[in-house]
Amino acid sequence: MAINRDFIGRTFPPSEPYEVSRVKIREFADAIGDPNPVYRDPEAARAAGHPDVIAPPTFPIVVSLGGSALADPGLGINFAMVVHGEQRFEYVRPVRAGDVVTCTSTITEIRAIGNNEKVDIVTDVTTTEGELVCKSYNTIVERGA
Repeated sequence: MAINRDFIGRTFPPSEPYEVSRVKIREFADAIGDPNPVYRDPEAARAAGHPDVIAPPTFPIVVSLGGSALADPGLGINFAMVVHGEQRFEYVRPVRAGDVVTCTSTITEIRAIGNNEKVDIVTDVTTTEGELVCKSYNTIVERGA
């Protein structure tokens, strides 16, 4: 069954607020094997010009991969057949400890590529005060759709 094309252009409500903590940043940095001290040590982060520890560049994937957009059963995705095709981020500033962020996702494209279905999602990661921190661009592929 094809993914529902009626979802192209649909923007979903903001996610629940997510508080970015030093602990979560450190755990993420450990998981990706990045020892950079600006991810762990507030003094190192301040010496580099940041108000507190910052998150690695790929950290927003924790909160930005589609959220309620992909979870909507009306979209028709078979998650048993999904692979993550691509991701990239455009930053206004780094994510830092103490940020409380929400994500608003828009499905920008759904198209067939051979027997596969490709879904592109753009997510604005903003603070609860409304400051845009970054945009996340994600592509997922449903194989053999």
